[in-house]
Amino acid sequence: MSTEVKQIVIPIDFGEQSMIALRQSFNLARLTKSEITLLNVIDEDFLKPFQDIVSAKHNYETHLRDDIGLRLKELAEKVQSEAGVKVNVVTRTGKIYDEIVEAAKDLNAAFIVMGTMGAVGLKKKILGSNASRVVRESECPVITIKGKEHRFGCRHILLPLDLTKETKEKVDKAIELATMFGSIIHIVTILESEDEFLTNKLTRQMNQVQEFIEEGGIKCTSEFVSGSDVADEIIATANRVEADLIMIMTQQEVGFTDMFISSAAQEIINKSEIPVLSIRPTPKKDTTTYVLQ
Repeated sequence: MSTEVKQIVIPIDFGEQSMIALRQSFNLARLTKSEITLLNVIDEDFLKPFQDIVSAKHNYETHLRDDIGLRLKELAEKVQSEAGVKVNVVTRTGKIYDEIVEAAKDLNAAFIVMGTMGAVGLKKKILGSNASRVVRESECPVITIKGKEHRFGCRHILLPLDLTKETKEKVDKAIELATMFGSIIHIVTILESEDEFLTNKLTRQMNQVQEFIEEGGIKCTSEFVSGSDVADEIIATANRVEADLIMIMTQQEVGFTDMFISSAAQEIINKSEIPVLSIRPTPKKDTTTYVLQ
């Protein structure tokens, strides 16, 4: 399998939500000229009952790999025919979040696209508590999909900004995606203060960002929303503008304070019925800020 071609990694547990995530990746794969890699992780916890009996553990894992491999191959053939892109399959054993992150790293993946509600019972759970670990540790952008299927591409992108801290990297990624999908970008900043000086400054800065986006030929709107719960306000705004994607940063890059990174970002991922794109800032990239002198 060549890693020179862009890869989109889709963790698969054969449950409904992972199938929705898979179907959502078709258009992204075509537009980015990427291959799709279906990844199933055999949770090492399922092998623990056999750990004291080496032969039993080996036989059980081999049986699982054979069964999963066959199902993945059948799914890959179906997807390849339907999506019109090359589809690869990978099976790994270990901690789910570690193996997803490592597989994406090994493949130099462009994206991870994953459903946020895995199956229960005899089927393995893809996310749950693993979500924050994958999002936080992945070197590539992660799209998490919790809700229903979006069949109309990505017409509207919500871009939450704290303009006193926001980096050019996130705006550039929004422009890249909007250009690819023909999207409108909706900028929103949550105002937690009624300070007139700060509001005026943020207004001027927001206008700068909007102009920068529009100079790239992208339609863009911007607004302030007052509220004390950042996550709820972002999700409410996303629903109001009928966003198909919410973009967030996974570290304190956005400047919403540590609480945003530790709880609000996770809350957005957990609550949002709209797909969420989480970006981990690259230290060596341009971190130009939109700050008026």
